[in-house]
Amino acid sequence: MNDIPFDIVGFDLDGTLLDTHRDLGEAVNHALALGGFAPVPVAEVEGLIGGGAKLMLRRAIDNQGGIGDEEFRPLYKALLGYYADNNTVHTCPYPGVEEALETLASQDIRLAVVTNKFESFAAAILTQLGLADRFVTIIGGDTLGKGRAKPQPDPILEAIGRCGGGRFVFVGDSSYDMASARAANVPVIAAGYGYCDMPPHELDADAVIAGFDELIPAIKAL
Repeated sequence: MNDIPFDIVGFDLDGTLLDTHRDLGEAVNHALALGGFAPVPVAEVEGLIGGGAKLMLRRAIDNQGGIGDEEFRPLYKALLGYYADNNTVHTCPYPGVEEALETLASQDIRLAVVTNKFESFAAAILTQLGLADRFVTIIGGDTLGKGRAKPQPDPILEAIGRCGGGRFVFVGDSSYDMASARAANVPVIAAGYGYCDMPPHELDADAVIAGFDELIPAIKAL
């Protein structure tokens, strides 16, 4: 019996489904080194994640005094090139992710990814990890065009449409995720174990989970 009160579950990627911080950090540090900047310590990488790779690199550089757009562009291009070749060196699903996805799929719940990572990167990483075929759609920060990524509601609304409509709940770890879900008028669960840009219980989520083993009970309780 399906006792889950939703037809679709949408997920953010970085810090929600996957622990990506080491690979992202190494890509950022590759670009920083080319620009003559100091590397970001691994322990500080999570605080930069959210909003996509460009914002991540911009934050890292701004923390060291900043540079102009002309100098920034080649460093950002270098980051993307490095990450394209090295995005699943350390990246892996969080504990319990595969089991939870399997349980949801077994109850005919449609699954979607809505991330601010480029769609090509998200799809490639999920494919390499053997997870891509679990999702009806993978929507990236560039999928819908400029200005339509999270925190806008557009990617969540697009995910609902691509999944055939129905009751939707979103799971994410940042204020971008919460704002996008609120703007789309759907309930949202905070992944408190992820790269939260503020304390998880201050993210204005409908529920907070400390691990993926708590996800399905949290969904059922909404």
